[in-house]
Amino acid sequence: VGVNAVHWFHNNPALKAWRFLLQCLEDLDDSLRKLNSSLFMIRGQPADVFPRLFKEWNTTKLPIEYESEPFDAAIKKLATEAGVEVIVRISRTLYDLDKIMELNGGQPPLIKGIQTLISKMEPLEIPARSVTTIISEGIEKCTTPLSHDHNEKYGVSSLEELGFDTDGLSSAVWPGGETEALTHLESPMGLGPYLQFGCLSCRLFYFQLTDLYQKVKKSSSPPLSLYGQLLWREFFYTAATNNVRFDKMEGNPVCVQIPWDKNSEALAKWAEGGTGFPWIDAIMTQLPQEGWIRHLANWEEGMKVFEELLLDADWSINAGSQMWLSCSSFFQQFYHCYCPIGFNRRTDPNGDYITCYLPVLRGFPAKYIYDPWNAPEVIQKVAKCLIGVNYPKLVVKHAEASHLNMERVKQTYQQLSQYRGLGLLASVPSNPNRTGSFVGYSAENTPGCSSSGSCSQGSGILHCVHGDIQQTHLSGLEMNVFEPASDNEEENAKEAVPEKKKQKTDIRPSG
Repeated sequence: VGVNAVHWFHNNPALKAWRFLLQCLEDLDDSLRKLNSSLFMIRGQPADVFPRLFKEWNTTKLPIEYESEPFDAAIKKLATEAGVEVIVRISRTLYDLDKIMELNGGQPPLIKGIQTLISKMEPLEIPARSVTTIISEGIEKCTTPLSHDHNEKYGVSSLEELGFDTDGLSSAVWPGGETEALTHLESPMGLGPYLQFGCLSCRLFYFQLTDLYQKVKKSSSPPLSLYGQLLWREFFYTAATNNVRFDKMEGNPVCVQIPWDKNSEALAKWAEGGTGFPWIDAIMTQLPQEGWIRHLANWEEGMKVFEELLLDADWSINAGSQMWLSCSSFFQQFYHCYCPIGFNRRTDPNGDYITCYLPVLRGFPAKYIYDPWNAPEVIQKVAKCLIGVNYPKLVVKHAEASHLNMERVKQTYQQLSQYRGLGLLASVPSNPNRTGSFVGYSAENTPGCSSSGSCSQGSGILHCVHGDIQQTHLSGLEMNVFEPASDNEEENAKEAVPEKKKQKTDIRPSG
């Protein structure tokens, strides 16, 4: 196994993701050793190793987890050719995704459709008994025979063995393993890596939510929205089923073909936290440090960055979320308006999150922490941080870039509607004076995040701050918006007024 080996991940991730995986395996090995067994970590290419081990170990059955993504088919083929019975069980997801597809005529349903289909399926079974219960019935007498050189041949690899230089590696903010995962069950966030690596059972999580709800509401049955994030997970897994191009634009049947710009310089600035927008840069600084960020932060290029750096870089969810946010598929309309200057100021007016990850900005008063380019030069000097010297200038003027992006996506959808008859766009902002309002919002409600045109109900936009990563929503049921910011205007982030019409159920995805 070398640093360029791709045998567990879809692509080569960053060091911290590898460390998380190895910690998961070490924790699993520790648990197995308490049961008189051990983990066997196989080294080598599956096509070479599995046929040899099937013969060496006289393997007759191969139990595996059902995988909706297109990466286990080769293993099944190898086993079948060797005369090994493959036993597939569903544990990665709550439901049988093939059954969902079957009930929907062989096609992946939209999010509302999947809720309807799930409500018609058999109720979920309570998770199986714990290992402790099974051991009490006599299994403790069983042991796994281990050779004297087991650790050398089958022990968990080290980062050094994988070819990584660990000098200067900081301690893990999110340690891997089931033991650690169970301590996070009552936490509202940070469960993604543990679900992704199988440290935490999604079914266990589901029933813990159910039990908690019933303790609070007594005999009341929990609403489907209680499981919102789990349902989004099922949705993206279902959408990725039988679609090997789910993480690509070209050849992807569920993805709109949008002619994104190529801007490698802007992409690099975004990925490295150098856009000049403190909130965006703090997020992209936290990502490589911790492998985790809150979810509000050309979609294929963005996915590659997240695939490398996120601890919970789940192929289906990552690709699905990127398409969803980039107006490429799964259109959703939210009733909140996000601005790279004003949104986070509402919950963190002093910019504590920003200064935690961007200490260079700690000298700025709170008034300018989200838009330091507006600070007079004298304040920049006092803060010992000159824009363009100690902290980068804006990679783009957000109002102009977002307006241009809007126009381009508008053109794409107008072309699509001509031959599909979709009628997706009743009206898309095109006013060069950037006046008017978005759905339920007006410029005076959100100073500094001024509108750049008028947008009819059912259409919305979400813009990141540059070239390849400009992302746009159009049409749908809910809306999530970075309202274009006026780059020279002070932003005081007043709460915007929502539309009178509200969604009954909000189960939008998050991380």
